[in-house]
Formats: sequence, structure tokens, C-alpha cells
Amino acid sequence: MMPVATIAAFWAVSLVFVVTPGADWAYAITAGLRHRSVLPAVGGMLAGHLAAALVVAAGVGVLVSRSPALLTVLTMLGAAYIAWLGVTMLARPGGPITEGDHVAGSWVRQAAKGLGTSGLNPKVLLLFLALLPQFTDPAGRWPVGAQIAALGAVHMVGCAVVYLLVAFGARHVLRSRPGASRVVTRVSGVAMILIGTALVLEQAIG
Repeated sequence: MMPVATIAAFWAVSLVFVVTPGADWAYAITAGLRHRSVLPAVGGMLAGHLAAALVVAAGVGVLVSRSPALLTVLTMLGAAYIAWLGVTMLARPGGPITEGDHVAGSWVRQAAKGLGTSGLNPKVLLLFLALLPQFTDPAGRWPVGAQIAALGAVHMVGCAVVYLLVAFGARHVLRSRPGASRVVTRVSGVAMILIGTALVLEQAIG
């Protein structure tokens, strides 16, 4: 077993990252307002975090971090996807669902967007590359890869709690306020566009 103190310390640092609003929050808010169930969207985002953790656990993340050109390409692709999601939110802000509404899009599509939002977000991979190894012990009873996978699972639990709270909170607060919900959706779209643009500029300046 990993030391409880190590897991608790990682969870505290990880939670700071999760509660900081970003593209994941924007998509969770949109899912809460536009879809009958938020589980596909949240599940997709969790799958993206899991994929990033497994990439780092398998050692692929180290290879990516050592290839500036590949890291730049991945960053640009992720930034473009996040910005594209923001544009679609602005183009179709929509309103909150009601009991008689149909599901806006298939569950698979919602999950795929969630997967792309977190899985293609370069900040998630970079966070894991910088954060996870610091909480591992090469001399521990578990292999380093297993330790990273376990810590990734802890991170996902925090993500699940926060994303569900954000999605259900947005639905509860804004369901009866169609005008406000459209404003929030547009703000979320603008936020995703700004995040995508900032990622591109960060690479260009760096």
C-alpha cells in the first residue's frame, strides 16, 4: 500500500487544480444546462483524465515531454479543439432543459466531447507530468507505474465530485432562468475560446 500521508497530500494538491475553473468547468456547466443527464459528459471528462494518467504511468508521457515538437503539436491540437467547443457554444447557446425536452445529442457524442475536453487539454497532461512523479517512491513496494495509476484514480474521484457539483449546481440555479442560462453558456464558450487561445500563445511565446 502507498502511505496514506502521500495520498492525502496528493489529493489536496490535485483538488486545488480541479476546483480552479477552466475548460472542464465550462463544459460541465453546459452539460448541466443542455442535457437531460450530465453523467455522459462527466464520464467522458473522467475518461480523459484517466487516459492522461495511464499515459504517464506507461512512461509515454516522459517521451512526449522530451520531444518539444510533438508536445507543441499536441498543445496546438488540444487548444484548437477547446476553442472549437467554445465556438459551438456561442453558435448554439440554447436554454436549460425541461421535462418535455429531448436529449440534446447522443450520450456517445456528449461523452466524446467530455473526453476531448480533458483528454486533449495539454494542461492536464502537463500537470500529470509535473505532479504525479513527485508523489511516487521508486523504492516503494508498488512499481512507480502502479503508484501513478493509483494517484490518478484519487485525482479522478476529486474530479467526479467537483464536476457533478458544478453541473448539477448550474442546472439547479439556472433551470428556471432561461435568459441567465444562455448568458452563462455564452460566457463558458468565451472562456473556452480564451483558454484555447492562451494555450496557443503560450507555445508561440515559449
